[in-house]
Amino acid sequence: MSEIHGFEAKRPQRALLLSLPNILTYGRIVAVPLVVFCVVGGRDAWRWIALALFIVASITDYLDGYLARIWKQQSSLGRMLDPIADKLLVSACLLALVFERTIGGVAIWAALIILSREILVSGLREYLAELRVSVPVTRLAKWKTATQMVAIAFLLAGPAGDLHFPYTTTVGLGLLWIAALVTLYTGYDYFRAGLGHILDEKS
Repeated sequence: MSEIHGFEAKRPQRALLLSLPNILTYGRIVAVPLVVFCVVGGRDAWRWIALALFIVASITDYLDGYLARIWKQQSSLGRMLDPIADKLLVSACLLALVFERTIGGVAIWAALIILSREILVSGLREYLAELRVSVPVTRLAKWKTATQMVAIAFLLAGPAGDLHFPYTTTVGLGLLWIAALVTLYTGYDYFRAGLGHILDEKS
């Protein structure tokens, strides 16, 4: 009898594999190599395509969670893939922009701060998950993510944007530094909270 109940519990999760919120998350992951391809293609027209894809992917980042909540279609797979998709999109774009030298010089340090924080916080969250401890996303962390996305959008337009809207790249680099500074602060917040749980667990 317990096996039947176990099967019935798993069935809804399987049905959610092709729910719209999860499909939006899959689409965001598929968009990552397409955006990178357009950025490294070296043509101004492709930069606009990269920007369009990035904007659509960023919108799905909000929509998938919102739809999952209001339609009660939240799933373990969605909770796992959503942050992975976000970090893939941000990391791949930053690396592509560094490769194309839209991000260069000292600005590379801003990109490095953002990338390092994302990797370290992901590792911390995975460790804390084993302790069954969740670290809530703060309002400032949400602003950090929004600033990152806007900065990357400006930088994706980059040289193509500068032709029509002067200082597009400059604005993007300025926002990238703001995002990096906020990233440092929120990263410190996460590690301070996480360290408290780690020390409590060891004691």
